[in-house]
Amino acid sequence: MWQRIKTAIVLLIIVGVAMFATQSNVLIIPLLLVMVTVSGYEWAKMLPPLSSLPNQFLYRGRADETALPRQQKHHAMYALCVLTFALISLFLPKIWVIWWGLASVVWLFAINWVANFPNKTKHWYGKRLILVGLIILIATVTAMYSLWQVSAWWLLYVFVLVWCADSGAYFVGRKFGKRKMSPHVSPNKSIEGLIGGVATGVIVVFGVSLGLLSDWSGVAIGLFLLLSLTTIVISVFGDLFESMMKRHAGIKDSGWILPGHGGVLDRIDSQLSAMPVFALGFWLMNYFHLI
Repeated sequence: MWQRIKTAIVLLIIVGVAMFATQSNVLIIPLLLVMVTVSGYEWAKMLPPLSSLPNQFLYRGRADETALPRQQKHHAMYALCVLTFALISLFLPKIWVIWWGLASVVWLFAINWVANFPNKTKHWYGKRLILVGLIILIATVTAMYSLWQVSAWWLLYVFVLVWCADSGAYFVGRKFGKRKMSPHVSPNKSIEGLIGGVATGVIVVFGVSLGLLSDWSGVAIGLFLLLSLTTIVISVFGDLFESMMKRHAGIKDSGWILPGHGGVLDRIDSQLSAMPVFALGFWLMNYFHLI
C-alpha cells in the first residue's frame, strides 16, 4: 500500500508540474508522448500474437533477432507507430475531432463487446485491435492536449470527474452492490456502484457549475451536465474494456512501470474513453457557440 501511495504522489507531482508550471507546451507534450508510447507498448502485449502480421507493417528491413525476442520487437514497433501518429497528430489540430469521433464510435461498439464477453469474442479480438488501439490512444492524447490548450483546469476537471466517479462507485458498490454490471469482465463492479459514481460526479459538476460557469446560459449548463454524465458512464467502459483485454490475454496488469499500480494503461483506462468523448462534446458546444 505504501508503495502505491508513493507512486501516486510522484505521478501527481509530475503531472501537476507539466500541466500548471508553464503555459508553454515544453513540458506537457513530452509527458503526453511518453504516456502514449508506453501505453502503445502495453496495448501491443494484449494483442493476438503479432508474429502472424506482415513484417513490413511493423518494421522495414531485417532486424537483429538475437537482440530481442521477436514478439518484443513487434511490441516496440507498434509503440513506435503509435508515437509517430501521436507526434504528427498533436501538431495538426484540424484532425483532432476526427480522432475523437472515431474513438467515440469505437466505444459504442465496446459497450456491446463488454456486454457479450466471453461470448462473441471473435467480434472484437483479433488484428482489428491494432487499429482500435491506435484510434483510442491518439484520440486520448490529442483530447488531453486540446483541453490543456483551452485551460489546464479543463483537463484537470475531466481527471477529477473520473477519479471522483471511480471513488464513488468503489465505496457505494462495496457497501450496497448486489447487481453485477459485467461479472465475466469485472466481478466487483455493480449497477449500484455505477449509480454511486454518477451521483458523485453530479456533485463535482454542480460544484464546478456554481463556481466557474455562472456566466453560462441555462441551456449551456444543462448540456454541460449531460456531457459530464455521459463522460462518467463511458469512462466505466474504458476500465471494463481494458479488463476484458487483460482477461483474454491472461495477464493481471498491463505493465510494471508504475510500482504498486501496474502499467500506464492500468492508470488511464477510464480516461481512454472519457477524454475523447468529453473533448468531442466540448468542441461541439464551442462550435455551435453554446459556450
